[in-house]
Order: sequence, then structure tokens, then C-alpha cells
Amino acid sequence: MGKRHFSGLEVALMMMFALVFVLALGETAVIKEESGTDLNNKIAIECPNIPHAERVDCFPDAGASQQTCLDRGCCWSPLDEVNVPWCFFSKNHGYTVVSMNKPDNTHIEAKLKRMGSPSLFGADIEELNFHADMQTENRLRFKITDANNARFEVPHEHVKPPSSPPTGPLNYELELLNEPFGLRVWRTSPKKILFDTTMGPLVFADQFLQLSAKLPSHNIYGLGEHIHQNFRHDTNWKTWPIFSRDAFPNGGTHNLYGHYPYFTCLEDESGKSFGVFLMNSNAMEVTIQPAPAVTYRTIGGVLDFYILIGDTPEAVVNEFTQLIGRPFIPPYWSLGFQISRWDYGSLEEVKRTVERNRQVGLPYDVQYTDIDYMEDKKIFTYDMKNFTELPQFADYMHERGQKYIIILDPAVSTSPRVNGNYETFLRGNEAKVWITEADGETPLLGEVWPGETVFPDFTNQACIDWWVDEIVRFHKEVKHDALWIDMNEVSSFVQGSIKGCADNKLNNPPYTPSILDELMYSKTLCMDAKQKWGNHYDVHSLYGYSMVLATEKASRQVFGNNRSMVFTRSSFPGVGKYSGHWLGDNGANWNDIKWAIPGMLEFNLFGIPYIGADICGFFDDSPEELCRRWMQVGAFYPFSRNHNAQNYKPQDPASYGADSLLVQTSKHYLNIRYTLLPYLYTLFYKAHVNGETVARPIMHEFYSDSATWTVDRQFLWGAHLLITPVLDPGVDTVKAYIPDAIWYDFETEMKITERKQTVDMHLPSDKLGLHLRGGAILPIQRPDVTTTYSRRHPMGLIIALDDNKSASGELFWDDGDSRDTVESGNHIHYQFSVVNGVLSIHVAHNGYSDPNNLKFENITVMGMDGYPAVVLLSDGTTSTALDESKIHYDPIKQVMYLRGLELELGKDYTISWEVKELGRFDCHPEENSNEAKCKARGCIWQPSDIPKEPWCYYPENHGNIARNLVQTESGGNLAPDSGRFDCYPEDNSDEAKCKARGCIWQPSDIPKEPWCYYPENYGYIASNLVQTESGWTLDLDRNPDFPSPRSLSPDINKLRVEITYLSGHSLRWKIFDPVNKRYEVPIPITLPATPETSEANRLYTVQISEQPFGIQVIRKSTGETIWDSAVPGFTFSDLFIQISTRLPSNYVFGFGETEHLTYKHDLNFHTYGLFAKDQPPGYKLNSYGVHPFYMGLEKSKDAHGVFLFNSNAMDVTFQPTPALTYRTLGGILDFYMILGPTPEAVVQQYTEIIGRPVLPAYWTLGFQLCRYGYANDQEIADLYSQMKAANIPYDVQYADIDYMERQMDFTLDKENFIGLPALVDRMRGEGMRFIFILDPAIAANETKDSYPAFKNGIEQDVFIKWPPELSSDIVWGKVWPDYPNITVDNSLDWDTQVQLFRSFVAFPDFFKTSTAKWWQNEIKEFYNNVAKFDGLWIDMNEPASFVHGTVGEQCLGDSNLENPPYMPPLESKHKGLNHKTICMNSQHILADGTRVRHYDVHNMYGWSHTKPTYDALHSVTGNRGVVITRSTYPSSGQWAGHWLGDNYSSWDQLFKSIIGMMEFSIFGISYTGADICGFFNPAEYEMCLRWMQLGAFYPYSRNHNSINNPRQDPVAWGEEFATISRDVLNIRYTLLPYLYTLMYEAHVHGNTVVRPMLHEFVTDENTWDIDRQFLWGPALLISPALDPGVTVVRAYVPNARWYDFHTGNAVGVRGQFVDMETPLNKINLHVRGGHILPWQKPEKNTQFSRKNPLGLLVALDDDGSAQGSLFWDDGEGVGTVQEGKILVTTFSASKGVLSNKIITDDLTDQADKLALGVVKVWGAGTVPITQVIMSVPGKPDIKLDFTHDSATEVLEFDATSQSHTLVNTFTITWMTI
Repeated sequence: MGKRHFSGLEVALMMMFALVFVLALGETAVIKEESGTDLNNKIAIECPNIPHAERVDCFPDAGASQQTCLDRGCCWSPLDEVNVPWCFFSKNHGYTVVSMNKPDNTHIEAKLKRMGSPSLFGADIEELNFHADMQTENRLRFKITDANNARFEVPHEHVKPPSSPPTGPLNYELELLNEPFGLRVWRTSPKKILFDTTMGPLVFADQFLQLSAKLPSHNIYGLGEHIHQNFRHDTNWKTWPIFSRDAFPNGGTHNLYGHYPYFTCLEDESGKSFGVFLMNSNAMEVTIQPAPAVTYRTIGGVLDFYILIGDTPEAVVNEFTQLIGRPFIPPYWSLGFQISRWDYGSLEEVKRTVERNRQVGLPYDVQYTDIDYMEDKKIFTYDMKNFTELPQFADYMHERGQKYIIILDPAVSTSPRVNGNYETFLRGNEAKVWITEADGETPLLGEVWPGETVFPDFTNQACIDWWVDEIVRFHKEVKHDALWIDMNEVSSFVQGSIKGCADNKLNNPPYTPSILDELMYSKTLCMDAKQKWGNHYDVHSLYGYSMVLATEKASRQVFGNNRSMVFTRSSFPGVGKYSGHWLGDNGANWNDIKWAIPGMLEFNLFGIPYIGADICGFFDDSPEELCRRWMQVGAFYPFSRNHNAQNYKPQDPASYGADSLLVQTSKHYLNIRYTLLPYLYTLFYKAHVNGETVARPIMHEFYSDSATWTVDRQFLWGAHLLITPVLDPGVDTVKAYIPDAIWYDFETEMKITERKQTVDMHLPSDKLGLHLRGGAILPIQRPDVTTTYSRRHPMGLIIALDDNKSASGELFWDDGDSRDTVESGNHIHYQFSVVNGVLSIHVAHNGYSDPNNLKFENITVMGMDGYPAVVLLSDGTTSTALDESKIHYDPIKQVMYLRGLELELGKDYTISWEVKELGRFDCHPEENSNEAKCKARGCIWQPSDIPKEPWCYYPENHGNIARNLVQTESGGNLAPDSGRFDCYPEDNSDEAKCKARGCIWQPSDIPKEPWCYYPENYGYIASNLVQTESGWTLDLDRNPDFPSPRSLSPDINKLRVEITYLSGHSLRWKIFDPVNKRYEVPIPITLPATPETSEANRLYTVQISEQPFGIQVIRKSTGETIWDSAVPGFTFSDLFIQISTRLPSNYVFGFGETEHLTYKHDLNFHTYGLFAKDQPPGYKLNSYGVHPFYMGLEKSKDAHGVFLFNSNAMDVTFQPTPALTYRTLGGILDFYMILGPTPEAVVQQYTEIIGRPVLPAYWTLGFQLCRYGYANDQEIADLYSQMKAANIPYDVQYADIDYMERQMDFTLDKENFIGLPALVDRMRGEGMRFIFILDPAIAANETKDSYPAFKNGIEQDVFIKWPPELSSDIVWGKVWPDYPNITVDNSLDWDTQVQLFRSFVAFPDFFKTSTAKWWQNEIKEFYNNVAKFDGLWIDMNEPASFVHGTVGEQCLGDSNLENPPYMPPLESKHKGLNHKTICMNSQHILADGTRVRHYDVHNMYGWSHTKPTYDALHSVTGNRGVVITRSTYPSSGQWAGHWLGDNYSSWDQLFKSIIGMMEFSIFGISYTGADICGFFNPAEYEMCLRWMQLGAFYPYSRNHNSINNPRQDPVAWGEEFATISRDVLNIRYTLLPYLYTLMYEAHVHGNTVVRPMLHEFVTDENTWDIDRQFLWGPALLISPALDPGVTVVRAYVPNARWYDFHTGNAVGVRGQFVDMETPLNKINLHVRGGHILPWQKPEKNTQFSRKNPLGLLVALDDDGSAQGSLFWDDGEGVGTVQEGKILVTTFSASKGVLSNKIITDDLTDQADKLALGVVKVWGAGTVPITQVIMSVPGKPDIKLDFTHDSATEVLEFDATSQSHTLVNTFTITWMTI
């Protein structure tokens, strides 16, 4: 601000001189040169006649004088008033509105043109755009920017415009003034101007933007980050710079760490308030002046304002956090007390600190280490000398329920580490993650703690990835629980860089705001440095924000579902969504303890409620009194941490002495804090959900009392707890304001009489003022020394009654650690109220079951002015009077205590009481009372005739007697139990629609719980029940009391039920229309020839519920009901059938094909659509196949399966009852249940019904390569050569549709793939195999006779047509084939390409017998005349079409089939069932001539395609080969394998592929896998490498990616990648005999190949949730790395003996989770003791590996025994198993003897007869083995050479020299004598 001080005489003379000239010229307020003329600009300056307080400074920079002022076209008027501008704006400045447009009633657009006035700082922008957006009823945004050139705007992560305009009346109006431009924002009711910019001109230059606004009141709060010594701003010409800066918060007006151009203004006593947010990150300043008004001056970006309207100050915070992002809920443990310091010196000193505070019993949850833990202050290192055991420190803390947090700075040292390279720096260099100099290339060098440093650019995605990776790596090295990020303003100890900064307009702008040092790059980087978001000039203040976003991503990566937390020094609006903040490097002084309170309150306004100051001060030694008082108030900081600096005395509480007053008072108030943590945690929940403040200004609650507007030495927790600390030395009485309410002393429980007044509050040295507001109900919990322990203790309530004897409160409770529990519903939300003597304890939401079985035990009620005559407790069912022993009443305090209640957490209760009028309360309960003793106590003596009534009693006014605080407790838990079955699963339910269906409408706070649900008797009524030895029959009648819910789908009123006891372990129930035959699935399945009629042989019993009808299946051995459909909602109509069942447990697996995030289903109201579709995997998206089968686990640990044999579109809904609802759109209900009782038996029994999995050829177990997008055959040939050169095992090569001519089946592209047939022949000659793709759609636009496949199909009538009554035409579609003689323009959008370039196609009807023959013939022609192949890959067979329904998209026939009355939640459901497929009215013809609708059989099209392809492959090639199909249905696995579809190259697809494989294992499709490295999008090196390791253990192991993406095959990434891939594939090939044996067991017995861990260890409930590990069969455990940067895998080792596959060593742990070291070149493999695995030496492909001798891996169990088997045949013959041309031999080992037994042997080819080779025995013992002898019948014994390592217990011997074929038996003995 320009100002100069003159004497009074000088001022008087100047004013007289000016007045003379004004009068002489006769021009009022026009000042000209000496006479008021600006000679340089030749304009007449028109000065406004305004109060001094409204002057807007025209010379904010230095050097103001009359001439320089006039040169700017401004007004010069000196005053003898401090800070009032002498040079202020004239009317000549600003802009005018040249045009205005209102596109609608919520938008205003205007063009502005600059007025002709001199420039202040040059580069003024002449034309501006103004845009106003009425975003919500309470939010106005207006933005002013350059009309012609883009300018920097803040790229905020959260701030987005609403998706729709406001629908209600606006609470504001915007008035636009044209000349000069200005605006006014009005509150509509009451009418009031809130923000008026007409008091000053708009200035908009390239590097100077200014806007002033007059405000309605002086009550301005906010702006930051600074030290504001008071919460309410001083409006007497204060200027506050805003620009992130590493500076000390020492009380000056300088800028600090964060950037907050936001304030709240309280308008008046009504509480109505508004907020103003300028979304601008450039350096700026805000001047507050007494008009009252604010002036913003920023030096870049745009003016992007948000005006937020609220009825209260708290409502404005709500609006602001809606805009920028709600605050996160911190983990529960982070609300505990925390200790830190900079420079402990060593880990030993840290531990000494920890131990001394533990020993004094201090509540204490978290310990920190500052930069001294690092090696030379380098991030991501630790000092291996002084902090040697730091990697174990977190475990040390965890052992006592405590946590450990580390600090990270952004700056990275450029110097090497003590003993080698600094890998963090080198990796950052390689990834180019640093902020650069102005050239955009050279990393900018600065200096921070470690010396010369570079600075990560967190606005660069490569940097974010690097940062995440470094944090992940370091967490594996040094475990920690959260991250503290510092120095991120960004701070550097040199100005700009070690080279200095260039002299340019960024580093030295025309105007520099009044920032510290008045130098833009002081203690930071050069402003012309480059970041991805822009120049550092623009994004400097976003550095901390961008670092928080990156660190949050790292936190999610490291801690997964655990919440953890981040807290940061530098911040920007929106940081609170992810991070907390502390108030910086304060000092140990009495000023800083005071100023912390305004700071906390401001950050609550800013949306960062997790806030606190360094308790006891950071710098300087903290005197005991100061630290004691600071510990008292700090116990009530939301973020409560004691932290101090290097070289100062320790100040942790115990350092002042175990018996010190400081320790005693610290423990006392921390115990109160811990008692109140449920309340504090609930406040954070309300902040997260509603944007409420946690540490709350008193004026937010008592705004109508103007005395509260300036209170900033006290604060509230939420609305109810008033904290009054002592903030000055040597005092024990403070001036405290008591707001207008009833208040109770929290510690004495006594009501105080003062209200709405300032009092002298006596607070001796060990006391803090704590008062509870009447009307409050606070949830509490018995404290402990950590939250880990306190969370296990009982809970309770403290109730403080208000004037009306009422109160209310809430409790939010979850596990305290998991992420997103609010959004997921995994929490409990209680609402408490007291009205008219009734306490309601109501569960508003119940989605969490606390493992500690918590209970509310104690309830304290303050303000009870009478004795409770009776207290009744009700749980909603029963009401009982509490025993008198549980009720205590203190008449002096007027407090009722209820004790020992044991109210379970999660349940509703009411407690009611009647107050007996105050009678006589015994004043002398001791014996020998008399009148003298009584009156000596000030009491009344009056004898009474009533027995036991006291003669000595208290007078009515007796009070103010201090009592000890009663410690309260609480607890309880209840699992969610929603019995509501959805009556309106469609969208847009409302009460009227619900009740029209005869259902109940009741809103619920439980997320996803239906508001419309069936009444209990809704459904059918059973009659004519007949039970026989083999089952039941019965009739059903629809309950006529309820209306038909869907007029387009008539209900079927009479039904028949048939229940058949199929076998001892299986049963079937079928529900159908007995009058009108309905479609039934035409797939043959295998059922027992006769039912099981012996009740004794059955594992189950069946019961029938008659009304509502339901079937109950009960497992006899346990009495558990495993199916119970006797629930409301059963519906059977023409196009909608629904049935629900309760489930025996929450463990349900299966249903597909949809992507699931876990193998175990989440039962929290999730619905999955099942309908075959060309849909890449995505969460809840229906994909290629349909499998209505699930396996359930029971509480008894038995397992069962349920199969709904229905092929119509359907969905399934899970709910937490637990229950399951099926909805299908046609057919009948045909259920099959199998009872296991083991999970593996369930799969065996299921595949016994639907068909056993196919046995693929041996070579199909080899590694396979494919891609869509090979340019020509040479590309395939080159790949083959490269793979051979790299010696990577590899058996199968594919060609996708690119080999075809214009993507047409059975053709060859003779331009690009003319050499492919010869290449195929060459590869096959070298032991390779080749697979071609075939799609079902046949091109139809070829000239006659030029395309035999179509011509022959027409002749043989194989294509799908319309029903004859509609048309005789084919149902045309479009897929991949192109029209002839066209060039595809790929620049066009997809739909246009389909329209212009894609040929018509016809779809074969594979249900017809003739189609199978035609298909086989076309395949044969291709094989004989085009190219040989060994397997076939069939795709697009959902069937997929690129048009919807048919060409022209006009389906014929019944529209209800295309868009049925009920539409499951399918992808693009609003577009109908025919979206991306053919019309549902299309017709198919079954083998028996029956005509069926595509509507009914759509989901089986892939199934119908598979068997003809399988038969054709066998017929044409004469060999087994393999068929791979995309679309599947139950029993598809008999003929084909399946890949998991067109997945994405992303990390999450790795673990999801495990889930998918395990699901298809239980669906009966063993040969399955995902596209390794992903199909869509470019793969990333580490991800692809980890995927290659995982994919090496897919049964179907294929690397496949899509067109236009880089190669991702193993030789595309370099030598390291190829080597690691070769090594892991060699392991696969080594184990192929074992895998092939597993495939045989699946084929013959129905066993799983990829096996969930729970199948083998079902009695161990830990395994029920394991889905990131899996087994091959029973014996090989695979524990892959599935996440980026992971080098340690947390994996479960089940309860058995396990050996590390790589070493043969026993792992020594069982039944527990362990950390497995997993470097980049390793996948964790473990072999289970008790098993023998056959193996062979790997080769380049299986043709060669099959010729090697067979080895055995003998893994002995605890008893020294093992078992195994081998299946062998020629590897590719058709029907070898059925014809017995196989070898099956078993192996057993026990007590040092290994032998085999031949089960089947009919191998005819000598070449297929295996010889025994090397045998490895693991667990052979430590006693030295002396000899190994091999015995073969008819031959002399032979001593075998061997080695034995007694340390590893590995024995190895080689029988190769004996040429012993395994068709003969052998015995091998090893001896220790």
C-alpha cells in the first residue's frame, strides 16, 4: 500500500491548496495536474466521493507519490490516518459490459471490455469473459478470464460442476452492473447484499488481477495460512499474503505453509452466513478494510469465485466441503495421543521414550521418528548404525497395541549412499520425475536437509508412480503405519536453485504481493521451473496438495483396505479429503499455546478437522508449567501430538518425572479424551458425511449471542463439549464465557448456574475447564493405555438433560481401520434421544459386527431433579423393570446412574423412568444420627412416622458439593439382519408404486436395504401335499390378496411342485405350470436312474411350508437348514419369476460370468445380472457366459451346491440376512441341490450331473502366444524365431481374425498371410502346434459362389431366421467381416464404421443337427485346403453383433421380449436384451424339431456352438486337440476350455483372474486362464512380468493382447524379462506330468485343478476368504505377487507341512500368515507334505519334454509318508481314457520306502512308456543316509547313487540308468544304517 507520513501542518496546507484549485476550476472531485490533469495519459480523472473506509488502494506497491498516483489515473488525497490509502482508484478504471447472454435461468455470460485508463503494472487484458453459474441453491460460481487466451486454472481433483442444475429456489440473486462492470450477490431472504464489487474496479492484467468487494459485516473468519492472533479478523486495513512458505509461525502477518483464499462471513445475530472461495493458486494478498470489505490481488491465473450461502456458519462449512471434498475419517487409533521429536539420536533413545511413557501408564497410541532415522537425511533410507533395528520397530510398537509413523520430505538427495548407489534418486532419474529448470529438461537443483537435492514433480504421473513405488518398497523395508509429509511448500534452503534464478517476469513479476522476504523464490524454487501442471509460478502453492494426492495413492497401495492416514504441512483447499495437518513449527511459549486455538478453528472452516499444534512447542525448552497446561488443552486437540525439536530438552510427559504433576494431569485428561473417543470419532463421521466442524468455534453454536463472535480462547468439541484451558502463566483463574444453555461440569457432573455471561473460572494447576451442554448424549468407552485395548472395553452413555429434560446424540462405530466404511455400509450408526423420561437407543444403520461383543453397560443421566421411582428397560419385545441394584441416584448432583445393563451393541432399546418428587434425601446416612449432628451439616432435622424415612435430610437448595467423576463404560454388537425382500427391484421405486403391488413402504437408513418390501404372507399357498419314498408333489395357488405386480407379465395362479430325492447326496425340485407347457432347458444332463428311496441313505430331509409356500432342506447330520424359501416374495409370471431363500452362512461362492472383487460373495445387497454378452470383464457387468450355480459353506463347515437349470436372462441378489433372491425372465424353476459334504465333493457331484471336464491334449498345457493385430505371417515367424533363440518353452501359436480375408471365417488373407500355411507346417514339424480363431457369424455380401461357407449354409438352411409367422428372412447382423471392395476408414467413429463398412452376417443355428454337419464340413475344407491346425478357438459366440437386434435395429414380433417388463441390471439394460446381440424373437430349431425363441436359449448359444466344434476338430484332425470358447453354460466344460475374456492390462486383473479361475473350477471348466498381461491397453513391464509368473500356473497359459498395442510377449521386453519368463515356464513344464494328472482326475472324477485353498482345508476358516493364492490340486500352493512394487507377499500357510519348491526346505510354519520374500524374479511355490508329484525335465516344447525320464518329487509329511499318482497316455489321442489306452499308477512312500502300484496299463506305443528318472525326497531327515536300494521283481537289487543333505533334509537319487519303465512296479528303500 502506498503511503507517506506528513505532519499535521503539511496536511492542512495541502488540503487548502487542493481546495483552492477545485473551487477555481469549478469541477467537483475532478483533480487535474497541479490542477488535476494526468499529462501523460491526457484523461480527466474522476474521483469518487466515498468514505475513507471504502477507498481501494491504487498503489499497493512501494513508491507512491502524487505524480505516480496520477500517472496511474488514480486519485491522490493524503490523510493523517494510519493505513488508509492516499492513492485510491478513480472512476476511470475497470471494465464495461459490452454484451450479456442468459442461456438459461442458471447461467449468465458476458463480454467485458477494458475502460481506457492507465495501466498499473502493464499487460492489461482488454477483453474478458464473465461466466456465472448458479450451481446449486446455495452455491454461485462466477469466473472472469481472458476472452482470447487460455490461462492457468487450478486442476482440482474434486471441484466439479454439479451434474444437473438446481431444482429448488435459489437462496441468492446475482445482479450484474454494466458500466463500469460490477456485480452484487444478494441473499434473497431477508433481502441483503452479501458481496458487492462495485466499490472498486476490476483490474485484470497478465500478472496482476484485483477485485474488491464490500461485505455486510465485520465478522470475517478464515484466510490462510497465517498466525491470526484472533479468530475474527481485524478489519482495520490488514493485508494478508497467501503463498505457501516454509516459515516460522511466530505471530507476524507473513504467509505460512498453506494457501487458503477462503473466508466465512457471519452476517448478523440470525446466524445467516456466507463463504467466499477464490479458486486461484497464484501468489496473492487479501486486504481487509473497515468498510467492511476485502480486496484480492493475485498475480496470475483467473478469478474463479464461489459464493456459498448458509443459514448458519456451520451450514457454510457444509457447503464448502461439498465443493472441495469432505474430510476423511481418520483411523480410530490416530485419535489417540502421539509422541514425536526431531533427533532422538538413536533407536535406543526412541525406545527409552516409549518405555518410560508406557511405565507411567500414559494413554499413548503413536510414536514418530523425524528425519534423524534416515541415513544422512535421505528419504527412503534408514540409519543402519543408530537405527539398526528400525525395520522391527513397528512390530515392537504393535506388540503393545501402538502404531509407528515416519516422516517423508519431498526433496531427494543427488549424492550416493554410504555404501553404494542411492537407488531412489537413480530410479527417479530414469523415470524423469523431477521438477526441471525453465528448459523443461534439466532437473532443478536446490538444497534441503541432505544437501544438494532435486524435487519430485507430483503433478507428473510418472512421478506419482515412482513415489508410490518408493513408498511401497520402503514399507517392505521399514514397516510403518502412516505417513507424515513435511517441507512440501516446497522448501529449499537456497533461493530458487543452486544456480540462482533468471531475471524474468516469472521470477521477478511486475508486482509481488506482500509475501515474506518480498521475493517469489525465497526459500523455494525458481518460479520459471517447469512442472506438468505448468510453471512453478502458477502451481507453487499446489505442491503440497499434489504431494498429498500422490501419497494417498501410495497409502492405498501399501495399506490396502486399511485406512491409515497422511498428514501434511503444506495444504490447499481439498487436502482435508485425504489428509490432516499440524500448525507447524511453533515455539514453546505462551503466545503459541493461545494462537493454536484460532488456527485449529480456521482449519475446521477449511475442511481439515484433523488438526492440532505441536503440544508443548517445537522450538525451545518447554517449562513444566507451560507443558503441563499445553498437555491439558492438547488432550482436546483433534490431532494430539507432543513434538519438539533438535537440541532441546525432552518434553514427552514422562520426561518430567513419573510422579510429576504434569504426568498426573496428562494421564487424567488423556483418560477423559480416551473415554470420549467414541464421541470424537462420531464427530469425524459427521464431518465426513455432513461437513461439520469437529473443533468448533463457540459462535457456530451460539451465533445469536454477539458476545461469542470473538471468543477464541475456548472451543467446543462438536456442539456439546466446551473446553476452557489455561493459556497464561502463573494463573489459576481465567475469564471464561458461558454460552446461553444449561451446562454441567464434566468432572463433577454438577449443573452450573451461570449462562450467557463471562465468569471467573477457577482452574488450579492440574485442572482444565470441561463443561457438557444440556441436551447432549455422548457415547463413551472405558479408556485404556491404547485404543487397541480401549476398543475392547464396554461402552456407555453420558446424558446431559436440557431445559426441557431432553437430549440427543449419535454414535458412529466401525472397525476403526478399514477404508470407506461409510460408503460400503460397514458400520453402525446409532441415534439417541431422551424425551419425556424415555431414552431411545435406536440403530439407524447396522452394517458392522464388532468382534469384541461390546455392550453399553453404564449410563449416566445428569439433570435428574428427582429420584427415579421405576426404570423400565425394553428391547422391543419384552419390557422389564431394572433391579434396584443397577439404579443409583445422587440427590446432590441430581444424577442418575444406571449400571451393569449389558445392552448389546447393534440392537434397539428404550429405557424409561418416572421421577418421584424430591422427598427427604438422607443427610446423615451414618449410624447414631441426632439433631446436633444433622444441623452441623446444614441439614434439616425433622422426625417422621414413616418407617425408614430419614429424620435428617438435605434442604432443597443444597448443592455445589464436589464429587468424583464416575467412570462410565459401554459396549455391544449385532450383525446386520435385513429380512426385507425387495418388492420393487426396478428403478425409480416410490411409495405409490410400492403400495400398488400390495407391498410395504418403509424408508431405511441402511444403505441399499429395500424401502419397498414384501409382507410376510406374499406368495403362494401350498395344497394337496403328497409325500412318497422318493419325494413330494404338491400344488400351489397364488395368494389372491395381492395384486398382480406386472401387467405385461401375467401371473400364473396355479403351479405344480415336484421334489425328487435323486440320490443320498442330491435332490431336485421343479416348479412349473401344470396346464401350459413352458420352455425348459433342452440340455441333456446325467441323473441317477432311480431316486433314493431309503431315508437312512439320504444326507438331508425336506420340509414344506404351506403359507407362504417354501421348501426347506435340512442337513441331517447337523440340523442346519441349508435352503429355506419359506420367505415372502415368491412370484411366477409369464416373463418374471422370483424366488428367495435364506442361506445358512455368509459364505457363498460362484454365479457367473461376472467379475467379482472377492471369491466369497459380498452379501450386502449386491445384485448381479446373468446374461451372455460380448462385454469385457468389469465389476458387476454381465460377461460372456451364464452359470447359475453356487457353492455355500455352512456353519458346520460342510458344503453344498445349488444349480438353477434355467437359461433365461436373470439376476441374483444377495442380502445380509443372509439370503439370496433369484429373478429369471422365463422358463421354469428347476433346482438341483448337492450336499457334498466337502467343497471338493460338491464339485464332483455337480459335474456328475452336468458332465465332467474335458481332457485336453498334453501339448495344450504348454505355453501359448497370441495377439489380435499381427500384421503378416512374417511377424509370427519372427516371433517364433525370437522365442526359440531365447530358449523359452512354448508350444502353441495362434492367429486371430487378422489371418482372414476381411475377417471372414474359413478364408486366408492372401496378401499379408500367404505364407502362413507353410509357416504352420514348419512349426508343427518342430513340435509346435497351431490354433486358428473362428467366429460364428458368416459374411453374407459376397458375390454368388465366391464364399462357400455362406452359399453352403443357405443351401442347407443353417442360419437363424424369424419365426415363419413374422418373416421367412434371415435375422441379419453385423460383426467383423467387411464388405468386399472397400477401404475401411478407421478415423471414423465405431458406429459409422459398422454402418459403412461391415458386411451383413448370418448366424448359424447350432441347435439344428444340419448346422453341425455344415460346420464340420467347412472346418474340414479349411483344414484340407487352406491351413492345418491342432485346435480351434471360437469367439463372439454370445452371439455378439455390432448392431442391436438386427440390421436396421427393428426387431419383429413381441416387443416385450426385447424389452421385458422387468429388466435385470445388465450392462446397457436401458437398451434392451438385444443390445449387441440378435433379436430375442429370433427362432431356433432343436434337434427334435421343437421351435424355441432366442429369448429362451440366448445364454446357450455358445454352448450350442461348442459341441459341433469339438466333434469337428476330432473328426478332421483325428486328434484330441482343444477347443477354447468364450461363451459358456453349464456342461460346456465337457468339450472346451475357456479364457476369462478381453481383460485389461491393469494390476487388479491379476487377482481377479485367480477368482475367475476358481469360479470356473467349481463351474466344471478346469481348462481356464486369463489373457496374460492383459488384452486391452499397453502392458507395463513389472505388471507383465508378475503376470507371466502367475500365468505360468494358469491351466490355460496364454499371453494375448489386442491390436494397436505394443507387443507383450516374453521376448518383447528385453533379456531380463525373457530370462525370468523362461525360468518360471521351465517350472511349469517341469510339473506338467502333475498338471496332466490333475486334468485326468477332473475328467474322470470331477476334481478341481485350480483349487481354492478352502477345498483342502475347509475346517480352517482362515482359508474361506483366501483368494489371492490357489492350489494346483491338493499339493502345490501358488502365492504370487499381485501388486506393483511388491517384494514381500503376505500369504497364508495352511495347517500342513510345506516345502519351499525352490529349495526343498520345510518352511517351518503352518496355520498362519507369513511374509514371503518375493523379488522380481520369483513366484512363491510350496509343496504340501504327504504328496508325491511326478515331473519331467523341461524342454522347448512338450514334444521333447515328454521323452524325458519321469522324476518324482516326494514331499514327506510329519509321519514320513507321502502319496501320489500319475496319469499318462499318448497325449493327444481321442478316447484314450474311454478305451483304456492309458497308464495310471500310484506312488507311496513310508518309513524310507518308495513304491508304485499299477492301476491301469494299456499303453500300446513303446514311445509313450516312461522310464523312472531322478527322485527327490524332501523331509528325509537329518540322520545320514548310507545307501539307496532299488528293487524290481525278477531282477537283482541295485544300489543307486544318491546325495543327502542332512541340513536341508533333501535326499536325491537317480534311477535313469536302470531304464525302468513305469508300466512295471518298483520299490526303492533308503537306509540310515
